[in-house]
Amino acid sequence: MNTRARRPMKMVNIGERKDGRGFTLIELMIVVAVIGVLAAIAYPSYQDSVRKSRRADAKSVLLQAAQWMERRYTENNCYHRAAPGSCGTADVTIALPTSLTQSPSEGATKYYNISLAAVARNTYTLNAAPRSDGKQNQDKCQTLTLTSTGVKGISGAVSGITADECWR
Repeated sequence: MNTRARRPMKMVNIGERKDGRGFTLIELMIVVAVIGVLAAIAYPSYQDSVRKSRRADAKSVLLQAAQWMERRYTENNCYHRAAPGSCGTADVTIALPTSLTQSPSEGATKYYNISLAAVARNTYTLNAAPRSDGKQNQDKCQTLTLTSTGVKGISGAVSGITADECWR
Protein backbone atom coordinates (compact mmCIF):
# COMPACT_ATOMS: atom_id res chain seq x y z
CA MET A 1 0.00 0.00 0.00
CA ASN A 2 1.10 3.47 -0.82
CA THR A 3 1.71 5.56 2.25
CA ARG A 4 1.58 8.89 0.60
CA ALA A 5 -1.64 10.85 0.95
CA ARG A 6 -3.49 11.61 -2.18
CA ARG A 7 -3.67 15.23 -3.14
CA PRO A 8 -6.68 16.47 -5.09
CA MET A 9 -6.02 17.45 -8.70
CA LYS A 10 -6.13 21.11 -9.46
CA MET A 11 -8.64 21.99 -12.19
CA VAL A 12 -7.35 24.50 -14.75
CA ASN A 13 -9.79 26.36 -16.99
CA ILE A 14 -8.87 26.69 -20.64
CA GLY A 15 -7.62 30.20 -21.32
CA GLU A 16 -6.66 30.80 -17.70
CA ARG A 17 -3.13 32.01 -17.34
CA LYS A 18 -0.91 30.77 -14.57
CA ASP A 19 0.87 34.05 -14.05
CA GLY A 20 -2.02 36.41 -14.98
CA ARG A 21 0.03 38.43 -17.51
CA GLY A 22 -0.20 38.76 -21.30
CA PHE A 23 -2.92 38.12 -23.85
CA THR A 24 -4.04 35.01 -25.59
CA LEU A 25 -3.99 34.83 -29.37
CA ILE A 26 -7.79 34.80 -29.46
CA GLU A 27 -7.97 38.05 -27.48
CA LEU A 28 -5.51 39.71 -29.82
CA MET A 29 -7.44 38.54 -32.89
CA ILE A 30 -10.69 39.95 -31.45
CA VAL A 31 -9.01 43.31 -30.86
CA VAL A 32 -7.64 43.34 -34.42
CA ALA A 33 -11.09 42.50 -35.81
CA VAL A 34 -12.77 45.28 -33.80
CA ILE A 35 -10.16 47.81 -34.95
CA GLY A 36 -10.68 46.68 -38.55
CA VAL A 37 -14.45 47.14 -38.34
CA LEU A 38 -14.07 50.60 -36.77
CA ALA A 39 -11.56 51.64 -39.44
CA ALA A 40 -13.83 50.39 -42.23
CA ILE A 41 -16.61 52.62 -40.90
CA ALA A 42 -14.57 55.66 -39.85
CA TYR A 43 -12.25 56.13 -42.83
CA PRO A 44 -14.93 56.65 -45.52
CA SER A 45 -16.72 59.05 -43.16
CA TYR A 46 -13.50 60.95 -42.67
CA GLN A 47 -12.93 61.15 -46.44
CA ASP A 48 -16.47 62.51 -46.97
CA SER A 49 -15.86 65.18 -44.33
CA VAL A 50 -12.61 66.23 -45.99
CA ARG A 51 -14.32 66.48 -49.40
CA LYS A 52 -17.16 68.50 -47.86
CA SER A 53 -14.70 70.97 -46.32
CA ARG A 54 -12.91 71.37 -49.67
CA ARG A 55 -16.29 71.95 -51.31
CA ALA A 56 -16.96 74.69 -48.73
CA ASP A 57 -13.70 76.37 -49.77
CA ALA A 58 -14.81 76.25 -53.41
CA LYS A 59 -18.20 77.75 -52.53
CA SER A 60 -16.44 80.57 -50.71
CA VAL A 61 -14.27 81.37 -53.75
CA LEU A 62 -17.37 81.21 -56.02
CA LEU A 63 -19.11 83.76 -53.82
CA GLN A 64 -16.02 86.00 -53.85
CA ALA A 65 -15.94 85.77 -57.65
CA ALA A 66 -19.65 86.66 -57.77
CA GLN A 67 -18.92 89.74 -55.65
CA TRP A 68 -16.13 90.68 -58.07
CA MET A 69 -18.56 90.34 -60.99
CA GLU A 70 -21.15 92.50 -59.22
CA ARG A 71 -18.52 95.21 -58.67
CA ARG A 72 -17.81 95.07 -62.43
CA TYR A 73 -21.50 95.50 -63.14
CA THR A 74 -21.72 98.46 -60.75
CA GLU A 75 -18.73 100.15 -62.41
CA ASN A 76 -19.59 99.35 -66.05
CA ASN A 77 -23.35 98.71 -66.12
CA CYS A 78 -22.65 95.30 -67.66
CA TYR A 79 -20.69 92.13 -66.86
CA HIS A 80 -18.88 91.51 -70.12
CA ARG A 81 -17.08 94.79 -70.74
CA ALA A 82 -13.34 94.22 -70.89
CA ALA A 83 -12.28 97.86 -71.23
CA PRO A 84 -13.75 101.31 -70.57
CA GLY A 85 -16.32 102.48 -73.08
CA SER A 86 -19.83 101.44 -73.95
CA CYS A 87 -20.99 97.95 -73.08
CA GLY A 88 -22.29 97.24 -76.55
CA THR A 89 -24.01 93.97 -77.35
CA ALA A 90 -21.09 91.71 -78.27
CA ASP A 91 -19.75 89.24 -75.75
CA VAL A 92 -16.20 90.00 -74.75
CA THR A 93 -13.88 87.51 -73.11
CA ILE A 94 -13.00 88.63 -69.61
CA ALA A 95 -10.97 86.80 -67.02
CA LEU A 96 -11.30 86.47 -63.28
CA PRO A 97 -8.43 87.74 -61.15
CA THR A 98 -5.81 85.04 -60.55
CA SER A 99 -6.70 84.87 -56.85
CA LEU A 100 -10.23 83.76 -57.82
CA THR A 101 -9.35 81.04 -60.34
CA GLN A 102 -8.56 78.19 -57.94
CA SER A 103 -9.73 76.89 -54.61
CA PRO A 104 -8.48 77.20 -52.00
CA SER A 105 -7.15 80.67 -52.79
CA GLU A 106 -4.12 80.17 -50.58
CA GLY A 107 -1.79 77.22 -50.14
CA ALA A 108 0.08 75.03 -52.58
CA THR A 109 -2.51 72.28 -53.12
CA LYS A 110 -5.53 73.25 -55.23
CA TYR A 111 -8.68 71.14 -55.48
CA TYR A 112 -11.02 73.18 -57.71
CA ASN A 113 -10.64 75.29 -60.84
CA ILE A 114 -12.94 78.31 -60.85
CA SER A 115 -14.06 79.57 -64.25
CA LEU A 116 -16.34 82.20 -65.68
CA ALA A 117 -18.74 80.84 -68.30
CA ALA A 118 -21.58 82.24 -70.39
CA VAL A 119 -20.80 85.92 -69.79
CA ALA A 120 -23.24 88.32 -71.43
CA ARG A 121 -24.26 91.91 -70.84
CA ASN A 122 -26.54 91.12 -67.89
CA THR A 123 -25.75 87.51 -66.97
CA TYR A 124 -22.90 85.19 -66.11
CA THR A 125 -22.32 81.71 -64.73
CA LEU A 126 -19.43 80.74 -62.48
CA ASN A 127 -18.22 77.13 -62.27
CA ALA A 128 -16.09 75.36 -59.67
CA ALA A 129 -14.89 72.10 -61.21
CA PRO A 130 -12.72 69.60 -59.33
CA ARG A 131 -9.21 69.35 -60.72
CA SER A 132 -8.69 66.13 -62.65
CA ASP A 133 -5.41 65.47 -60.84
CA GLY A 134 -6.82 65.89 -57.33
CA LYS A 135 -8.63 63.80 -54.77
CA GLN A 136 -11.66 66.08 -54.96
CA ASN A 137 -12.39 64.60 -58.39
CA GLN A 138 -14.11 61.74 -56.51
CA ASP A 139 -16.60 64.14 -54.88
CA LYS A 140 -20.24 63.22 -55.42
CA CYS A 141 -21.20 66.81 -56.33
CA GLN A 142 -18.59 67.38 -59.05
CA THR A 143 -19.02 70.88 -60.59
CA LEU A 144 -20.69 73.61 -58.54
CA THR A 145 -22.33 76.47 -60.46
CA LEU A 146 -23.47 79.95 -59.45
CA THR A 147 -25.35 82.35 -61.75
CA SER A 148 -25.72 86.12 -61.75
CA THR A 149 -29.23 85.69 -60.33
CA GLY A 150 -27.88 83.71 -57.38
CA VAL A 151 -29.07 80.31 -58.58
CA LYS A 152 -26.84 77.61 -57.10
CA GLY A 153 -26.54 74.41 -59.08
CA ILE A 154 -24.42 71.37 -59.86
CA SER A 155 -23.43 69.46 -62.97
CA GLY A 156 -21.90 66.04 -63.45
CA ALA A 157 -23.02 64.92 -60.00
CA VAL A 158 -23.75 61.37 -58.94
CA SER A 159 -27.32 60.33 -59.76
CA GLY A 160 -29.78 61.27 -57.04
CA ILE A 161 -27.68 64.11 -55.59
CA THR A 162 -29.40 67.50 -55.48
CA ALA A 163 -27.94 71.00 -55.58
CA ASP A 164 -29.33 71.64 -52.10
CA GLU A 165 -27.29 68.74 -50.69
CA CYS A 166 -24.12 70.04 -52.32
CA TRP A 167 -24.61 73.68 -51.37
CA ARG A 168 -25.44 72.99 -47.68
